[in-house]
Amino acid sequence: MHLVILFFATYFSSFGASVIPGLLNMNAAKISAEKGKKFAVYFSVGVCSIIALQAYLAVHISKFLFKNKHIIVYLMETALVIFAILAVYFFLHAKAKAGAEKKVKYISVSRRNSFFKGMLLGVLNLLTLPFYCGLNATWKVSGWIKFQWQDTLIFVISAALGTFSILYVYIFYFHKLELKSKSFTRYSDYIMGVLMVLLMLFTLIKLYYH
Repeated sequence: MHLVILFFATYFSSFGASVIPGLLNMNAAKISAEKGKKFAVYFSVGVCSIIALQAYLAVHISKFLFKNKHIIVYLMETALVIFAILAVYFFLHAKAKAGAEKKVKYISVSRRNSFFKGMLLGVLNLLTLPFYCGLNATWKVSGWIKFQWQDTLIFVISAALGTFSILYVYIFYFHKLELKSKSFTRYSDYIMGVLMVLLMLFTLIKLYYH
């Protein structure tokens, strides 16, 4: 049963973390419009291959730290700080760009290099690894991940699928949201801020009872 909870908790956390229009999803949408949906999917698979690797590394980082029982509290406190910083970032980001046009840096992607460009941007997405480390620590204390190979596999697959799902939405449906993109972007920032606050509160509760 814990594997089912682990899958959906990680999937929706990964999905929510990629909702905000940014470097990865906006480039996926742009590639879809200019090169075709097929190459945008290649790009997304490249991104998600890196997400899977980062999620895998996050599991092993957490596993290593949890072997040292005396630093579990510090790990949870680190997760708490990560979620708090991300919450502040999203709320300030929403406030800063209210009424302003969001500018996203695009990259030029050839059809042949779509997959590798996706991998490159996945690597440049620096917040992913600490996010999954914090998430993994929270799930561990909650008992939703047990560091067995099945748990690691589920965590990695659900993290990659969550990211791929939102990229897929941008590839196939963003043109329908484009006229409302400013409103969508503003509210998605607040949604992500609330999500980080909820994760922070959840971590606080687990830290208190631990």
